[in-house]
Amino acid sequence: MIPANETFAGTFPFAPRFTDAAGFRMHYVDEGPRDGEVILCLHGEPTWGYLFRHLISTLSHTHRVVVPDHMGFGKSETPAGRSYWLQDHVANLEAFVLALGLTDITLVMHDFGGPVGMGLAARHPERIHRIISTNGPTPFGQPDSVERGVANAAVSPWFQWIMKAEADGTLEPVLNNLGYNILSTLKLNGFENNAIIDDVWLDAYGAPFATAAECLGALGWAKGFATGAHQFEVPDAAAERIISGKPALAIWGEADRTLYAEHFLPLFSARFPSAPIVRLPGVGHYCFEDAPKTISGLIADFLQRS
Repeated sequence: MIPANETFAGTFPFAPRFTDAAGFRMHYVDEGPRDGEVILCLHGEPTWGYLFRHLISTLSHTHRVVVPDHMGFGKSETPAGRSYWLQDHVANLEAFVLALGLTDITLVMHDFGGPVGMGLAARHPERIHRIISTNGPTPFGQPDSVERGVANAAVSPWFQWIMKAEADGTLEPVLNNLGYNILSTLKLNGFENNAIIDDVWLDAYGAPFATAAECLGALGWAKGFATGAHQFEVPDAAAERIISGKPALAIWGEADRTLYAEHFLPLFSARFPSAPIVRLPGVGHYCFEDAPKTISGLIADFLQRS
């Protein structure tokens, strides 16, 4: 596990906070005024709160920015004997939000943070104020959610590799060594800004996965997809009605080779038909690494306008 006070040469200078609300030691960042609107940032695979470092710095002057690390990621604990499926992460996030008493939440969701955040929205729609999708799917009871996911997996190198690796027995050996092959994994998922790669950056993303025992989170997300273990939260009619009326924004790096815009933006538009969509040419899956200033500016502008 990353030491709590590790700042990665000052690139992640935020005070570490922890809660045991979900039954494990969960790390989170909580920056900005306590009476400010809550911006809840949810990372995906195989990243952690470090992904949002520029957004935290930008928004915490005016907003309360809360950034948890999912179980098995970042500075959070990776408990043995727990399952790491989507529904587990939703339950963990629910416990976290209730423990901190967060309301009036703007969700900022990347990658699998999308279905985790939408799972929270299905369970507690009254706590959500805005939805912001950043290269993150927004499944929320749309009838073609599964169909779109399957179609995306057929063309995505990452999902193709997961299925092949699970079938031939190499999924665990590869992902159990994620600390060593983190760059190739991140590149397979896709970012275009190679200039950001240096020893500090590699250490920040590789450090959470130093041993096989610390790779259960990243392995679980991939394995859950390959085996069909992930269960997507289905909202009831009241939650659908409430969430569909919320201000929403989608930001999508068009060079994403893991989650293709053509498959997932229609999910967003079906739920939020009048919501703006900003497509960023040349920006990859890890949009917060490729275009941090652009995305921080778009989000800040949207918060002000909505």
